[in-house]
Amino acid sequence: MTPAAVQMLVPLFLHFGVVMALYVALTWARLVVVRRGEASSSDFARADGDPRLSARIQRNLANQFEAPMFAWVGALVLILSHHVTWFDVAAAWAFLIGRLIHSWVQCSGDDVKLRGRVFVINFLAVLWLMGHAFAAILGGP
Repeated sequence: MTPAAVQMLVPLFLHFGVVMALYVALTWARLVVVRRGEASSSDFARADGDPRLSARIQRNLANQFEAPMFAWVGALVLILSHHVTWFDVAAAWAFLIGRLIHSWVQCSGDDVKLRGRVFVINFLAVLWLMGHAFAAILGGP
């Protein structure tokens, strides 16, 4: 594997760490709301069952399996096709930084406009990775 490919995988595996941290935070938040009597364990059987404290975390965790998964797909296509560039590495790091900021904004408040602006970081990084992966499949640089 090329050094650039390894460098691109580092932020993606750190994204996996973000997902694991969100699972821990969600479990903790759900324990707190159950202990407070704000919810019962059975409330979490429904997607809309989380009270305010855990709902933000639950939604952010779900977000990690939506558009961000395309960053992984793009990265893997680029690695397997031997087309990783340092621009791709920069995009992977921008993706991670964007995910961290987006998670902080979403889990800590209700500023949807700010969350949308922060998401642009992720959007552009994923767009770059998928666009370059598509070009690589078509035989481009």
